[in-house]
Amino acid sequence: MVIVDKQDVVSAEEQRLREDRDRTKYWKKWGPYTAERQWATVREDYSADGNAWADFTHDMARSRAFRWGEDGISGVSDTHGRMHIAFAFWNEKDPFLKERLFGLSNPQGVHGESIKEAHFHLDNTPSHSYMKMLYKLPQGEFPYEDIVQENARRNRKEREYNLIDTGIFNDNKYWDIYIETAKEADNPDELLFRVSAYNRGKEHAKLHILPHVWFRNTWMWGYDDYKPSIEQQSPLTTEINHRELGRRWMQCSPSPNSCGGNDDVEPQLIFTDNDTNFKELGWGSNKTQYVKDAFHKRVVKGDKQAINPKNHGTKSAAWYAFNQAKGVAPGECAVVRFRITTKKPEGYLDEEEFDETMDQRIAEADEFYYKINPMPMADDLRNIQRQAFSGMLWCKQHYYFIWDQWANGDPGMPPPPPDRKHVRNEQWKHMHCDDILSMPDSWEYPFFAAWDTAFHCIPIAIIDPEFAKKQLDLFTREWYMHPNGQFSAYEWNFGDVNPPVHAWATFRTFKIERKMYGREDLDFLERVFQKLMMNFTWWCNRKDFDGKNVFEGGFLGLDNIGLFNRSDPLPTGGKLEQADATGWMAFYCLCMLNIALELAKHRRIYEDIASKFFEHFILIADAMQYRKGDSAKSLWNEEDGFYYDAITWGGGWSHQMPIRSLVGLIPLYATLTMEPEVIKRFP
Repeated sequence: MVIVDKQDVVSAEEQRLREDRDRTKYWKKWGPYTAERQWATVREDYSADGNAWADFTHDMARSRAFRWGEDGISGVSDTHGRMHIAFAFWNEKDPFLKERLFGLSNPQGVHGESIKEAHFHLDNTPSHSYMKMLYKLPQGEFPYEDIVQENARRNRKEREYNLIDTGIFNDNKYWDIYIETAKEADNPDELLFRVSAYNRGKEHAKLHILPHVWFRNTWMWGYDDYKPSIEQQSPLTTEINHRELGRRWMQCSPSPNSCGGNDDVEPQLIFTDNDTNFKELGWGSNKTQYVKDAFHKRVVKGDKQAINPKNHGTKSAAWYAFNQAKGVAPGECAVVRFRITTKKPEGYLDEEEFDETMDQRIAEADEFYYKINPMPMADDLRNIQRQAFSGMLWCKQHYYFIWDQWANGDPGMPPPPPDRKHVRNEQWKHMHCDDILSMPDSWEYPFFAAWDTAFHCIPIAIIDPEFAKKQLDLFTREWYMHPNGQFSAYEWNFGDVNPPVHAWATFRTFKIERKMYGREDLDFLERVFQKLMMNFTWWCNRKDFDGKNVFEGGFLGLDNIGLFNRSDPLPTGGKLEQADATGWMAFYCLCMLNIALELAKHRRIYEDIASKFFEHFILIADAMQYRKGDSAKSLWNEEDGFYYDAITWGGGWSHQMPIRSLVGLIPLYATLTMEPEVIKRFP
């Protein structure tokens, strides 16, 4: 509970989080865990040269089954990414069904990879009892080629060419599509979905809405040939079976006809399999008759043979067509409602009860976020804060990666090129990830970055300290952290080095939970601290080769900080002694000192460890300012009043690099204010 004025008043959302924490109900089993981009990730790259952007493109994603995850629009999945619910749209103008968000790859973008859509994460609660997203779909043909070609023409000194620059939204010719998800009050397995599509233009327009339900392909790789199933039970109901998730149903509701007709719009239930269309990709004949891109071929191309006439498969959709007469009138709204339920449906879906449940979850979300910050605040500021939290929660995604299977290939598939395993991450054979992680971005960065995650945990701890602690704990576990103590950085190069901010985030998360919720999780603090000592030792052994307490580290997460890539060998020879790496290590010492002192309040043995980190901090600070020997130079430039990196060739030969950047300010992070009672208790 959030403690306000020393009063413990538990909101409905806080009660859900308590039940999830106590493991009496699994409220986080379903959430926004489907990625917004799975194509062009390192996990899906099976090329010889490691060119992930070219090996699995946006165009391929329509027809090629993913190996390690799934993607979709406003997607929801279980915590292991087995079953997914997401949305597709067609405006009768686009060349293909909009099943996923479009963007440019890194080589295509003016400034690297960049999403070229208009979508907004509007609301979300920590238990995902209510979620809301807005997607703006143009009514004209989506300018795919224009975006690609114009960005290719521009250089890095010019701004990016985005969707809004194309003029596609002129005269308000677009749909505002609000996608909401809610859970029932007492059952985390009951999921309600509502899509409200508003015609913002001045003319009638046609729209097709296709909620998708499908299973991640786990059967074609040669480990287990079990195939879950989705099968039509009635004109509005499908039965969904998975040996691990159990039986459930998708129940659809007829939609009011917003095209001027008298009859409701009833969906057509269509089915296929989530298998690769080898023929479409030019890779030979298909292994299954019905394949992944069947809905595109049926809806856009009109190919009735593409879908399974027996109405079953591993991928299904409810096809709502709002295309009667001239379509939806200006200002009018097309609405789609359906639910995923563990209770066998009888009769029609009760729309009034459905909407009341949605409204109740919204009211509970309002109550929860008001309690998070009960201080007087303008409504706009309160909404900005809430939407910022929402963005963090929408970036929770399922991350699946097993190094051995990825590097060596699957028994059911042709072996990958023999040199592939040497392209990247060869030393990370222990990696075995199957978790919900906080991603830096839901589309542009759909994989973890260790130090980004540490920063994420600070705001997340305000609304869900359990999830924040879980994230910090995960990166110290043996299936993430290298046996030598190094943290995995990110999938493009697990062995790269990120700034050591984990200890800071751990202690901050601990203190936020104590202050806001009145809980002291000392087990969490001690468990992570023990692993952090291994990581600290790795830094000392690997990044301070000469034992001078001056550190290297490479680019350290700051991509554009220098004139050259600091992770590469120096063209001049020698070693780069980095002001930021050394400053970060001084900061690391102080954070570990802080944690040790907190633990020492309960176990006296940590006093000695606190003393050790204090001494190490003094040594690092001394090394940055004063170096042994008259001919040695420090990283501090007295004349400029600034810290600089330095190249050293040994034997006292060192040369500062007078480049003013954030590198020279990072040593200032290494400060600590200690409370008088702590000094008094541990003199």
